[in-house]
Amino acid sequence: MKHSASSSADSGHAHGASPSSHTEQDANAPVYMGLPHERFLRPKFYVAAVLTVPVLVLAMGEMVWPGLVDFVSPNVSAWWQLALTTPIFFWSGWPFIQRWWKSLRERDPNMFTLTVTGTGAAYFYSIAAVLLWRHFPEEYRTHHGVPLYFEAAAFITTVVLLGQIIEQRAHARTDAAIRALMELAPKIAHRVRADGTEEDVAVDQVHPGDQLRVRPGENLPVDGVLAHSTAEIDESMLTGEPLPVVKKSGDKVSAGTLNTTGSFLYRAERVGADTLLAQIVRLVEQATESEPPIARLADRVSAWFFPVVLAIAGTSFVAWTLLAAERGWLYGLMSAVSVLIIACPCALGLATPVSLVTGIGRGAQAGVLVKDAAALEALSDATTLLIDKTGTLTAGRPEVVAVQVENNFTEADVLRFAAAAESFSEHPLARAIVDAAKNRSLTFTAAEEFSAEPGAGVRARVDGRQVNVGRAPVGTQLAAHPTATLVAVTIDGQAAGLIALADQIKPTTAAAIRELQRQGLRVYMVTGDRTAAAKAVADELGLDGFHAEVTPARKQELVREHQARGERVVFAGDGLNDAPALAAADVGIAMGTGTDVAMHSAGLVLVKGDLQALVRAVHLSRAVLRNIKQNLFWAFAYNIAGLPLAAGLLYPMFGWVLNPMFAGVAMSLSSVSVVANALRLRRVRL
Repeated sequence: MKHSASSSADSGHAHGASPSSHTEQDANAPVYMGLPHERFLRPKFYVAAVLTVPVLVLAMGEMVWPGLVDFVSPNVSAWWQLALTTPIFFWSGWPFIQRWWKSLRERDPNMFTLTVTGTGAAYFYSIAAVLLWRHFPEEYRTHHGVPLYFEAAAFITTVVLLGQIIEQRAHARTDAAIRALMELAPKIAHRVRADGTEEDVAVDQVHPGDQLRVRPGENLPVDGVLAHSTAEIDESMLTGEPLPVVKKSGDKVSAGTLNTTGSFLYRAERVGADTLLAQIVRLVEQATESEPPIARLADRVSAWFFPVVLAIAGTSFVAWTLLAAERGWLYGLMSAVSVLIIACPCALGLATPVSLVTGIGRGAQAGVLVKDAAALEALSDATTLLIDKTGTLTAGRPEVVAVQVENNFTEADVLRFAAAAESFSEHPLARAIVDAAKNRSLTFTAAEEFSAEPGAGVRARVDGRQVNVGRAPVGTQLAAHPTATLVAVTIDGQAAGLIALADQIKPTTAAAIRELQRQGLRVYMVTGDRTAAAKAVADELGLDGFHAEVTPARKQELVREHQARGERVVFAGDGLNDAPALAAADVGIAMGTGTDVAMHSAGLVLVKGDLQALVRAVHLSRAVLRNIKQNLFWAFAYNIAGLPLAAGLLYPMFGWVLNPMFAGVAMSLSSVSVVANALRLRRVRL
């Protein structure tokens, strides 16, 4: 039973205070969804929750426990409810009022437009009932006086505050795990001086080029390159892979990863904000600020939903007023307030952002960094994958795949002499030959009289013998490796053999391609390599087609051509030459091992540069879109089902009407269900 006002008094109207101090203005600066940070919303919620409890007891205690509030007169109860609800509505709900006013000023309705309109109707009607009760006609009063609805305004403001805090926390979880990983980077680094001694310095004092030592069980302080040693590094924080990765001299290592075996030295390359971990955090922050086309659906719905709801509320009020025999306008007002509250599109507003931020966080855990949330939507219904060869399908570096010997030389002789001669060269083929010799545990002495001639190769004296290493004559081929690059080795003027080098296909590429095709994608390779080499790779992987000997501009043209045929195009690459195509595609996907330009041009980044992560990205995009559509369906279904009940259309048949407070409860429960459904994405299998 409602308590009511039964006497007038001086207007002790609690003032609705806007923030006045500089500190409070800073606290109310919007950070997400136009609202302050949840740490500033929490005190408002605590105050609202504490004050709402007595309001509910005063307003509805007698309905739950007859005689509970008999010691309080209706007049005193009314003024207490007014006094308690006013700070809830104005102070706790001030961020919502700001958003409400902004939406009206900019003619951009949103869920806060409907929330504040509904709670404001309940609040100001109740003030009128307290102050002007004598002017209410006798037939509009109960035996307790004019009904009040302060509890609706208080309760709804409180639960909406709670919903926004929950949403902001879900939003914060997107990168909270990654930010926690940043804490794994140690605060102290062991820097090695030029004389070989060590000193412990703060990580912010480490500079690129410094030599650092990492002991077993320690995390790496900055990004760098391994120097003259091997190590087993646990990179699960970046890639999700549980097994340690064997690193050799020259391999890149990342801050925060764990050294699982012996001590090693490495050279610092990227420090502070330039480390991979810091870049990951920035990428995730950028992704949460982007908005996919499906997210704009909620905005479009709100644009027409608000006037429709106002029309329904107005029609309900007029219908009750004209048709109800007793207290019609009061029932009409209650019905209109219920319509305004239950129509609050909180569930609709939560449907997309919570799914997106949760999905983006799940992707980051799986090595898929979403720079642009729109890429998730586009990837879910992509039809065509154009993919670069070098560094994407293949390792991106030449490796020795075969050695053919002549004139009684052995493979070990050819590799040993060639590696010694090439040991001073920085050419990629030279490094591949040296690595091949080291991998076979071949020892070689330092070369003397080294000289290099661009385009011709190198000459050197090794163990007193003259060694020449250079490109094989045009037309030379190995039957087993027809597309390999051949290097000829001569020792003391005599042909010693040929070394075949090729950019090997990554071990996981074939399985990833098959899975992508199974998911319905047509996969085409796009490369600047020779046609013969491209065809060999395409045939080995079973691709749907390939484009060879293309320029960067042509790569972008190919993207446009496929799009012109109505295809949704994904382009995956890792190099500077891929940047135009990455930017033009519906979804650009860059390898985390690639260039910065490629990663800036892409919507998604695969941390490890492994196509298995692309498979996970497709699964993630479809799971996120499926989750969003589920949320949107239930949000629409809730509003469609609730509005007739709130408007009183079922009263003539069943006598059902909807109290504004219960409308608020229903609205809040719908929002909680949407958030709970979205958070299931944290456990989705990729």
